[in-house]
Parts: sequence; C-alpha cells; structure tokens
Amino acid sequence: MPGRGPQTFKKRQKEQQRKEKQEEKMARRLARKNEPPGSDTDGENSAEADGGESAVPGADGDQPDAAGGFAA
Repeated sequence: MPGRGPQTFKKRQKEQQRKEKQEEKMARRLARKNEPPGSDTDGENSAEADGGESAVPGADGDQPDAAGGFAA
C-alpha cells in the first residue's frame, strides 16, 4: 500500500481485527443456537449436572418448611 500514511495502515488493521472478532462472535452464536436445548457445555450449571445441590433454593422441587430450612 505505497503512498499511504501510517494512520491508514493502523485503521485497516483495526478494521480487520474488528471483522475477525465479529465473525468469531457469529460462529459462537450459531454454535450455541444449533446445540440441543438442555445441553450444558459452558459449565454454568455444573453442580446440577453433577447431581449436586442447586444454587437456587427450591429449584429442585423442594419446598422450604416453616423454619426456613428445607425438608429432607
């Protein structure tokens, strides 16, 4: 790119990086959209997937008793 200043080159590099990032985000969105519902690949709910306690009280169907605890 002869005859162009360093600012134009920097702008071009920045634009290429922005475009690459945009394409990566779109690929992640499509991958997330195409995976079946209920599959947990990102590990957010790993405790529930392992059979552990849920992070949200009452989310597993237990009802709190009058004292505020959960009936076993």
